Amino acid sequence: MRLPDKSGYFGHFGGKFIPETLSFCLKELEESYLKAGKDKGFKRELRSYLKEYAGRPTPLYFAKNLSKLLGIKVYFKREDLLHTGAHKINNSLGQAILARFMGKKRLIAETGAGQHGVSVATVASLFGFRCDIYMGQEDIERQKMNVLRMKVLGARIRPVGSGSKTLKDACNEAMRDWVTNVKDTYYLLGSTVGPHPYPLLVRDFQSIIGRETKKQIVVREKRLPDYLVACVGGGSNSLGLFHPFFHDKKVKFIGVEAAGLGLGNLHAASLLKGKVGVLHGAKSFVLQDRFGQIKNAHSVAAGLDYPGVGPEHAFYKQTKRARYVAVNDKGAIEGFRLLSEVEGIIPALEPSHAIYYLRTLAKTSRGSCVVVCLSGRGDKDLEIIQKYHR
Repeated sequence: MRLPDKSGYFGHFGGKFIPETLSFCLKELEESYLKAGKDKGFKRELRSYLKEYAGRPTPLYFAKNLSKLLGIKVYFKREDLLHTGAHKINNSLGQAILARFMGKKRLIAETGAGQHGVSVATVASLFGFRCDIYMGQEDIERQKMNVLRMKVLGARIRPVGSGSKTLKDACNEAMRDWVTNVKDTYYLLGSTVGPHPYPLLVRDFQSIIGRETKKQIVVREKRLPDYLVACVGGGSNSLGLFHPFFHDKKVKFIGVEAAGLGLGNLHAASLLKGKVGVLHGAKSFVLQDRFGQIKNAHSVAAGLDYPGVGPEHAFYKQTKRARYVAVNDKGAIEGFRLLSEVEGIIPALEPSHAIYYLRTLAKTSRGSCVVVCLSGRGDKDLEIIQKYHR
């Protein structure tokens, strides 16, 4: 099975729901990506930067203390150890080299938690692009350290004050900019969302996570894991881990969404609470009211503050290839504390949702082997954590 098909669909999800003005942009991007994929020089350069600049391969760490506490074997894929502190650099390097391949001179991007913004500002500095980052005013306020990092790297921050003033609205503004300035501008989208070919190319650039994991776990355990667990917002870190295991049916996928203030809160967990709709050019599960208007999402983790999800995740849900659960803000804080205090690793609040869920998984899966994607480190969230400090 080819995922997606030639029209950009994962089963019933995906596609291109776009105004005519975006057609040229996406056609140019798709053709360039297919051409670059056959170019040995492109692939060689990307491999070199991932190794020498980003720091790949990342370790697969056996969490001895946590495993003993929970009664399951827990391994962490340490994407938090990459340059810039999160998995986002994998995709940013890939798309930046693609942008240069296309002859673009300027990068634009959206960001929520700031990690994608930092990685885009990083590659813009590395390759000599001008750079503008769109970020909601609410996220600017709660992610001050990442805002400073982007500025230090030479990027210009474009505050977005419309709507919820978070990630959804930053995406809207970035797309408007792209349509206006497509001749010299490349929109470096940060997750497996948006119109085709973005869900495809972001997943492909992030799939190095799962490819490395598959080799590493076989060396350590002489077999594949029972479960892969990762947080899900737009979906790039989780699909990066899941996709290379797609045909390994004995390996179960568990995606952990943010439940916001609680599972009764309808403004969170798109796969569990959303309905099929269109957001940012793709058909997927979306948080919306009965009139089809997009709801504002909420999570203590700015990177999961998105009212939709990538179409490949929607396909995994529909076909039951993956199971999706939700953890609320309180659980995420507990997950953060758990890993920090038991293993001496301070995680970002996004993967903290997945870490907390391990307690639930352990109750029914004693002795199982579990790999968790530790998608980012928690430096950016310490100011938020301070409010909850015991």
